[in-house]
Amino acid sequence: MIVILSGKLLTIMDIFIINVSIPSIQRDLHASNGEIQLMIASYLIGFASFLITGGRLGDLYGRKRIFILGLVFFMLSSIACGISSGVVLFVISRFVQGTSAALMSPQVLSMIQVLFTGYEERTKVMGWYGITIGAGTVLGQFLGGCFSSMTIMEEPWRLIFLINVPVCILAIWLSQKILSESKTSSGKNTFDFFGVIILAAGLFCFTYALTMSENGEILFERMLLIIISLCILIYFIKNQKVRLKKRKSYLIDFTLFSYKNFNLGILAVSFFFIMLDSYFYIVSLFFQDGLRIGAMAAGEIIVFQGFGFILTSLFSAKLVLKYGKTFLIAGLGLIISILFLQILLFDMETPFYILCLVLFMHGLGVGSIIPSLANIALSGLPQTLAGNASGVYNTFQQVAAIAGIIVVGSIFYYFLGVQPDSKNYHKAFSIALAVNIACLIAVLFSIVKVPGYILPKSR
Repeated sequence: MIVILSGKLLTIMDIFIINVSIPSIQRDLHASNGEIQLMIASYLIGFASFLITGGRLGDLYGRKRIFILGLVFFMLSSIACGISSGVVLFVISRFVQGTSAALMSPQVLSMIQVLFTGYEERTKVMGWYGITIGAGTVLGQFLGGCFSSMTIMEEPWRLIFLINVPVCILAIWLSQKILSESKTSSGKNTFDFFGVIILAAGLFCFTYALTMSENGEILFERMLLIIISLCILIYFIKNQKVRLKKRKSYLIDFTLFSYKNFNLGILAVSFFFIMLDSYFYIVSLFFQDGLRIGAMAAGEIIVFQGFGFILTSLFSAKLVLKYGKTFLIAGLGLIISILFLQILLFDMETPFYILCLVLFMHGLGVGSIIPSLANIALSGLPQTLAGNASGVYNTFQQVAAIAGIIVVGSIFYYFLGVQPDSKNYHKAFSIALAVNIACLIAVLFSIVKVPGYILPKSR
């Protein structure tokens, strides 16, 4: 599990490691606001587009083999990011990096579902899964700020990608030595390459349409791309249903959506990650450009959020087992309260320790929720659906993250204006957090509707 979770650590770390470095990357690569959004989103586009594919490849060809393959391509794409000389190469490299992460990530949840079938045992393992996400968040934010502030080279932000190389080499070696191969398929099934192309094309068109212009100057082209992407995705759904009826290879088994807890888990994780990823994107910009906090100091503040995340993850499994979904409702209440507090407190005069304390409390709330979201969605599903369910769950999570960065980010930039001052930044930040609070209310509704037997209290 330690070796497998190293892959999850890398995928999470590289989602967040770029956030604190946004101003430096934007300046050195001469990127517009729309282009910097695309730089961040391209990783998530690749991640979301191929998660279901990664899960299916693991079922057919072996989870160890696909996990190591993902590590190799993750290392190579990290090198490409580190040496990129322009926006186009950087975006392509981040897309490939996200695709590589999509090969690794589904193997983790699939193995947890197959190996840990008991509710209490799986809940404890999901606690460690949450700790890994928290550790990735901490390392990503800290290393992003640390490397961006170095003076040993002209563009030190490049080190945030090159640091992946030795980590990947070690993980590849340990995976080869320690992991055992596992498959859930006989290998007689063929792979649905056409389905992969359709799904990836639909998701790419949709997200690119949202990021292609921050000024709305090409509204017709943007709307046309959105319509095309929706048509592609609708065709994909129909195509998959036909393939299922004809017993051909497929990417998504739609019987998953007949389980109430799976639907509620998908709804909850989608709105939660719209909130979470957009929050990290906005708070980094607000700290550095709005409050004039340096990259290193901003990274240090955001790291406290990760500390809170890890601390709660250590105890969340026991507390969920003891209090059931009541514990999750309390965690959501804490996050909502902290977001309101940030709207009231965060300005140019806020002391450093207050910023750290508030983000630490935010992390406590986040850490109480994330480990249980996958548990809600995947509990009670037959093992034959484990790999497919893991891929679909992760896909919704990452598409939601893309939507959060793009939509909430666009709202932030809209209210920021062309020549913003500190008041404009505070107004834009407050409105973006109001959107995040609305998302959390939707998560709260989903958790309340979860059947009691899905998250039972210990007797």
